[in-house]
Amino acid sequence: MQLVEQHFIHKSDARFAPIDAAAFASKNLYNQAMYQIRQAYIHERKYLPYAAVFHLVKQMDCYKALPAKVANSLLILIHKNWVSFFKAMETYLEDPSTFVGRPRIPGYKDKERGRMILIYDTQALGKRHFKKTGKLVPSGLPIEIDTCLTEWWHLDQVRIVPASGGYMIEVVYEQPEEQAAVTQEWIAALDPGVDILAALTSNKPGFQPLLVNGRPLKSENQGYNKHRAHLQGLLPKNQHTSHQLTAMTTKRTRRVNAYLHTASRRIIDVLVEEGISTLVLGKNRLWKQEVMLGRKNNQQFVQIPHARFLDLLTYKAKQVGIQVVIQEESYTSKASFLDCDPIPVYDPKRTENPQFRGKREYRGLYRAQDGRRIQADVNGSYNILRKAFPNSFGQGIVAPAVVARTVEIVCKVGNGSTVNGNRPNG
Repeated sequence: MQLVEQHFIHKSDARFAPIDAAAFASKNLYNQAMYQIRQAYIHERKYLPYAAVFHLVKQMDCYKALPAKVANSLLILIHKNWVSFFKAMETYLEDPSTFVGRPRIPGYKDKERGRMILIYDTQALGKRHFKKTGKLVPSGLPIEIDTCLTEWWHLDQVRIVPASGGYMIEVVYEQPEEQAAVTQEWIAALDPGVDILAALTSNKPGFQPLLVNGRPLKSENQGYNKHRAHLQGLLPKNQHTSHQLTAMTTKRTRRVNAYLHTASRRIIDVLVEEGISTLVLGKNRLWKQEVMLGRKNNQQFVQIPHARFLDLLTYKAKQVGIQVVIQEESYTSKASFLDCDPIPVYDPKRTENPQFRGKREYRGLYRAQDGRRIQADVNGSYNILRKAFPNSFGQGIVAPAVVARTVEIVCKVGNGSTVNGNRPNG
């Protein structure tokens, strides 16, 4: 499978200037190729594929300003973007309800401020230099890139992506999957949330549910929102952003990503240790767009990148041979796991609300019909597992572990600071 190693190049880095010049040249080629395709599509209702565009631009200065391999990689990327647009339009015309809006035709980059990605395959990278120094040198750029790779044949490509405050260098490489020792009957489920970032449960006998603290992310977002509102209040009337706002957003994004990477790694390590074969992830369609938890709770929920978190869990599970199942999770928080309540799928046309035997006593605690109590997020996670695999608990549920253990995530971010948090209640 493919993995990505990232290195951020700040504006103060000596490598920034040559990279920026190349990204500007890439933007020029992108806009010229886009112009050729758009004009043919808009006025003649025909699409120019990669080969046709190549012959139109190959003698132009914008093409010659980049190494041939890099320029061709950009033209191939443009072709893929247009193919994706046509497929999206076809699907949209068949069923618009699957989209939040009409797909837009690919557009141009800003003439002055615009920058475009640079893609270097192995033929556009210095193989001899790598074997001598262990560093990567992109064709046409006077820079060296440190990497953790030790074997050239693992390398797939290097991407240099424009980012806020600099550039992100992405080293894409292949890593073989390794099958962990698992038992096929043992399944785990994960319920993502806010105060509890993840509640992990399993049908494995003796498995103690795991709660991953989400309050550090919540605190990070609260501080970001407060500082951002203050800085926006200082902006001139028609100005919407500033260098300080951009830098603050970049820092917040990197801290959140560091936390999610560490949390997902801890979870996968637990699954491998327990011999779990399958991980069920709870996720609802349009859960960010259609969430209705109140203004304050909406902000807290929407600002935590749960989809990114689930993607990290998915690829890390795949690395060790753990199967991942995405499960729609409607009513899993309301149904009683201990009472084996049936769990329906949400239907907006249903006139009567489903009735359940248990109820949430207060935040963080769920009470079954017979008075037994279970942590609310653990209850939801067990129900996600039961909804995906109705027979995962055999003939019934006998004394499941209802006392969860909490995992604190402590991780280092790019500037050396630490992201952690206190133990949540419940």
